[in-house]
Amino acid sequence: MKLSILKGYERGLFETNTSVARIQPTATLNPMLLLLKARPKMEAEDQASGTPLFENIQEESAKEVIRAIDSYRRYREDLKLLKDLGVDSYRFSISWTRILPNGSLSGGVNQEGIYHYNSVINELIKYGIKPFVTILHFDSPQALEKQYGGPLSRTFVDDFKDYTEILFRTFGDRVKNWITINEPLIVAKYGYDLGLPPQVRCTDRKTCRAGNSSTEPYIVAHNLLLAHATAFRLYTEKFKKKQGGQIGLTLLGQYYEPYSESSDDKAAAKRAMDFELGWFVEPLVYGDYPRIMREIVKDRLLTFSAEEKKLIKGSFDFIGINYYTSRYAKNIPIDSRASPISFSADESVNITGKLSKDCIAEGTRFIYIYPQGLQKILEFIKKEYQNPTIYITENGVTEKRNDSLPVNVALKDQHRINYVVQHLYRIRKAIENGVNVKGYFYWSIFDDFEWIDGYVARFGLYYIDYKSNLTRIPKDSIRWYKGFLKCDKIKETSNFYKVQTTVQM
Repeated sequence: MKLSILKGYERGLFETNTSVARIQPTATLNPMLLLLKARPKMEAEDQASGTPLFENIQEESAKEVIRAIDSYRRYREDLKLLKDLGVDSYRFSISWTRILPNGSLSGGVNQEGIYHYNSVINELIKYGIKPFVTILHFDSPQALEKQYGGPLSRTFVDDFKDYTEILFRTFGDRVKNWITINEPLIVAKYGYDLGLPPQVRCTDRKTCRAGNSSTEPYIVAHNLLLAHATAFRLYTEKFKKKQGGQIGLTLLGQYYEPYSESSDDKAAAKRAMDFELGWFVEPLVYGDYPRIMREIVKDRLLTFSAEEKKLIKGSFDFIGINYYTSRYAKNIPIDSRASPISFSADESVNITGKLSKDCIAEGTRFIYIYPQGLQKILEFIKKEYQNPTIYITENGVTEKRNDSLPVNVALKDQHRINYVVQHLYRIRKAIENGVNVKGYFYWSIFDDFEWIDGYVARFGLYYIDYKSNLTRIPKDSIRWYKGFLKCDKIKETSNFYKVQTTVQM
């Protein structure tokens, strides 16, 4: 049964995921933790509000954020676990400030950071594991935020280009798969419209000290797209011929079902897809934003110059999709005479989850388990965006942390095995229908720090014992996954999915 869901398809990839801020220690004032000069420079403060970032995190374990799961010092141990698992590729992200402590070339290059990532990459190569590197995974340098507003400024594009050139030049002889930016929607919408950390910028002054929810999300998204396209051109023109790699970006792939069969709700579902996915994909494929966005947002939606359209159109070798969940979209009548309020108001969609508790994942605020949504979004992309090459760069499910459970009970995660099988089946069905999927990454190899959910949500295939020196203990799913991969490698006919893992070191 397990093998049959994959039988007979082209070679692809299996992977798992994490990111730097979620598995490695952050900078702190504790002198005992400042010995590692190559750690990322992360101020524990909201960009706009000036309030402690960790006040916004669930549970009372904010002090644990300092160390995350300490993968910086334990990366050799962690990569050995990947080798033993049998993966053949590994997605991880690089911390910008570990390479450029002040975010730009003027602050100098941190050679200890270079040494660390060379060590990680060399260790992967030694094990025969291919690195997939994410260049920016939410951790934009604080120094650039203070200097000119980070991605609110066009200057961000130039600094991002300088940063990526260091990575291509230094690591590109071994890294052949690059992801420029992870989930720009989350940065633009959640950080600059809804006012969530770390940016905390929005119009509502009860939540944010500064920001404009009706304009800033569009500015940020525009500059992130230009930053991506500039990095793509740099790689293509200067490095690709010699290094032979590929480069893309990763987008949040939340699917929207109409709340009812009414034409209004069906239009609302399509509008939600255009605002949240088409916002980024249409410029890459067609050179401009979705028409419905231009009609609603008008001059608040920035325009690409003729040269920028040439830059951005076709600026990808693949598109990464992070799929966890789907939502219902219920129409809100569009009032063209209303004053601009926010990006979310522009969508004119009431976004709601399923009312049944049966499909809600434990320990997180956002996952409604809906494997069909993955197939539907893949087929939507094929239909709307000229069938690009796709990697599922994140897909995973949680259980709620409960330290009162005996460890042997906490390791039982049949729900995760079911989740993976169900989603792989949906990928297979999409492939049968012509979707060009090349690989799958599970999020995440380890339990980790999950931003607002903190350590409440456990995504990992490995259980992290936070009370016992962050010991890594395999859950039932790791044993299933390993056996699944071992059988996959034995059976040549089932090698659509070779194995990979994603982590930000």
